[in-house]
Amino acid sequence: MTSETTPLPRVTETSRIAISFELALMDGEIIETADSKDPMIFTIGDGNLLPNIEELLIGLELGTQGKFTLSPERAFGLKQSENVQTMNVSDFPSSIELQEGLVIGFQTPTGDEIPGTVLTINDDKVEVDFNHPLAGATLLFTAKIEDILD
Repeated sequence: MTSETTPLPRVTETSRIAISFELALMDGEIIETADSKDPMIFTIGDGNLLPNIEELLIGLELGTQGKFTLSPERAFGLKQSENVQTMNVSDFPSSIELQEGLVIGFQTPTGDEIPGTVLTINDDKVEVDFNHPLAGATLLFTAKIEDILD
């Protein structure tokens, strides 16, 4: 007598899924999480996760947990020196108290907003880093497929 088992559903390139996850730096600092009680629900390819992270989820079965290490090149890229700009203090509104480490939203010519991190302030010049805050970081991504909704 044989028993037939139905294979578990798998994540596909168009699946709408619910995942619990933790995104952390290699030193253990947690960047973002979603637990099983309040999972992240999204459709593969909708831009909610990096494409390289979504690739890791495709093919996983319902209930599978995976732990992945993402090099900077597969995560938010390497830091690019051309993304560090020197600006005049007068370019900033007087209502902003400039300090090193401050993250400020800047409008692009297309109307998008990008973050810039103040690196240094010297007299009337401010050095701003427009690299993604996680550029250059190796990340640890742990995820569990909580549900495959379609």
